[in-house]
Amino acid sequence: MPGDCTFCFMDGKAKADAVVLLSGGLDSATVLAIAREQGFACHALSFDYGQRHKYELDAARRVADALGAADHRIVRLDLSAAGGFGHSALTDNLDVPKDRGALRAEQSELRNPPSEIPVTYVPARNTIFLSIALGYAEVLGAFDIFLGVNAVDYSGYPDCRPAFIRAFETLANLATAAAAEGAGRYRIHAPLIEWTKAQIILRGRELGVDYSLTHSCYDPAAAGAACGHCDACRLRAEGFRAAGIDDPTRTA
Repeated sequence: MPGDCTFCFMDGKAKADAVVLLSGGLDSATVLAIAREQGFACHALSFDYGQRHKYELDAARRVADALGAADHRIVRLDLSAAGGFGHSALTDNLDVPKDRGALRAEQSELRNPPSEIPVTYVPARNTIFLSIALGYAEVLGAFDIFLGVNAVDYSGYPDCRPAFIRAFETLANLATAAAAEGAGRYRIHAPLIEWTKAQIILRGRELGVDYSLTHSCYDPAAAGAACGHCDACRLRAEGFRAAGIDDPTRTA
């Protein structure tokens, strides 16, 4: 299991700390590998937020361990209707869309969200997660936050666009004592944001990511097997096909 790492070293030099949002899916696993390859001591951060696909947290634990995270924390909060939030098929008793139309986003959607946001959108989820990651980074003395948002092959979420990432980075450098006092400047890294799923998978393979450890499905069976029909499953499957690699995911 990854343990606490007060001082981490590479080639005799102390590594800079970074917070990496880790869902347990293939995108976040790839981002963790990228951050590690760039020489950061990676503090992985996952969220138990009332999601119906909670199996992803087991995947996050496996990925953090396999990729040598300095530590791995799971933050518990309730974004479901029971917690007073809800309005998402990922947290509530709403049907997860299956086999819906074409999923590949047009390049124009890098700037503007589609007219219909899917019911799997969790209100303000990335804003909430990044805010907690920012607080954690400030406590650690870290100025780098990584996340695996992707705006080219995605399901239509407005908080996966470059404009959102730029806006949050601006906020981070206005809203924190560390930035206000000149201790450093926060950087929000979204290295996959304009990559295709195939590009993500191929880069992850180069960096040694074992995708059999990851989980992508929005509506898995009780034992974690993927449904094969939700947006996340279809994007993943299409990505592996385009990369010419067999997808190791278990399908119900």
